[in-house]
Amino acid sequence: MKRFFDTSVLVAVFYGDHPAHEAAIQCFQDATPRTTFCAAHSVAELYAVMTRLPVRPAIAPEQCMLFVNDLRERFTLVSLTGAEYVATVASAAKAGLPGGKVYDALILACAGKAGAEVVYTLNAKDFERIAPDLAGRIQSP
Repeated sequence: MKRFFDTSVLVAVFYGDHPAHEAAIQCFQDATPRTTFCAAHSVAELYAVMTRLPVRPAIAPEQCMLFVNDLRERFTLVSLTGAEYVATVASAAKAGLPGGKVYDALILACAGKAGAEVVYTLNAKDFERIAPDLAGRIQSP
């Protein structure tokens, strides 16, 4: 089964005090590049979120790179072409999606491109509104 992880779940995987950590780890532990995917953009988003979490001690960039490297070993990163990127943004505009929802649309476009049978996110309702055609595949861990 092809599984796709949203950045929200990746943050929960790597931040041990996250309320969804245990559930996210359960989904993550058997990840392999053949069966598990995330958007290439999620690498940058994971890095940005983890290194800015308001925790003490702060998560250092070097430590976050350990998370990124673990992700690279276990996941296939999915990128959109320039044309796919523009088409996704155009679809978001046509659907009237404001602001940051376009990032969710881009992540969902990557999930579609990967042929994901399950899309794990902590924002299931938002994802279902953005991609109703994937609603049956969108799950919280």
